[in-house]
Order: sequence, then structure tokens, then C-alpha cells
Amino acid sequence: MKTEDLIGMLATGALAVDAHAAQRRYALALGIGSVAAVLMLLGLLHVRSDLAEAALSPVFWVKPVFVASVAAASLRAALRLSRPGASLAWIRGAIAAPVLVIWTIAAIVLLGAEPVERAPLFLGQTWKSCPFLIALLSVPLFIAVMWAMRGLAPTRLRLAGFAAGLLAGAAAALVYCLHCPEIEAPFVGFWYLLGILIPAAAGAALGPSLLRW
Repeated sequence: MKTEDLIGMLATGALAVDAHAAQRRYALALGIGSVAAVLMLLGLLHVRSDLAEAALSPVFWVKPVFVASVAAASLRAALRLSRPGASLAWIRGAIAAPVLVIWTIAAIVLLGAEPVERAPLFLGQTWKSCPFLIALLSVPLFIAVMWAMRGLAPTRLRLAGFAAGLLAGAAAALVYCLHCPEIEAPFVGFWYLLGILIPAAAGAALGPSLLRW
């Protein structure tokens, strides 16, 4: 293509990029990945039988609100890291904020409990399996989110991979809420976060190879 032709195409807007292409790409990835994660949940585990009853308790909502907040912040980070030069000025704080909130709630709960009650509040009944089940459910979401990001223009590949994995983990944790009986903040603030960080670490490790373009 000649320089004059390129200038002409730029002037006429022939190369204009859809401003919402990235959002649509991530929406498609999260939609497909979430459906696959729900199907995995139904096939491997089950939806808790008392979900409707449990949802009437305000304490129940601490967990999904925490996870959804991490997912929203990591989605914003993934969108920004999908294009060169985008600022992350407040993104780190947005990701850290729900973690600090849940840790604060967890500290209040633990300090207000009797010493003998603290270990059960922290470990719950499923601490051995919870992080790994979240990581397992994140697999289809991880693949889908990586596909979405790879089709854009990430440049900070390790950081972008971390954000993509964090998004996949948080979305998987939200799906896992349909099954998990644990509701205590000390449990959620550690074991759920650990489950979310497993795909995030995988994303950071694999980002340079999976997202190279």
C-alpha cells in the first residue's frame, strides 16, 4: 500500500476501530466460559439444596459480593491491558479494595469469636478442596478469556496474563458459590482468594507465550 493510499484511508475513516470491540469480545468469552463452568459444576458437583433459603440471609451475600467485586475490577484491568499504553492508575486499588474489605470483616469475626471457634471459622468444612475446585472450574473461563485477550493488543504480557487469570478465577469462584456451603468471612477471605489466585498465577506464567502476537 502506498503512503498516499494509507493517508486517504485514515482520512476517510476506513480503518476505524470499533470502540466496543474489546467489551464484546470479553462478554462473549465470559458468557461461553461461564456456561461451561456451570455445566462442569452440575456434572462434577451439585447446586446446594438450600440455596434459596440461604440467600435470604444477609451473611450469604458477603461471599458473592466479594467475588463479583474482584471479577469486575479484574475485568477492567484486563480491558486496559488488552491495549498498549493504557493507564492502570486506579486498577490496582480497585482489585485490592474488596480483598481489604473481606479481610477486615474476617478480622472482626475472628476477634469477636471464642478462641476455640476461630479454627472452624477459618477452615470451615471444605478448605482442602475449595481452592482446587475453583481452579478447576476456572479452566474453561481461562481458555476463553485468554482467547479474548490474545485477539486484541496486549503488550505487558505477564501482567496481562495475571489479569486474565484473575478474571477467570473470580468468575469461576462466583459459579462455585452455587455449590459451596461456606459463608464465613475468614474462610472466604483466604480459601476463595487462594482459589482465584491459582489461575492468576498460571496466567502470569503463561502470558508471555499465550498472548504473544
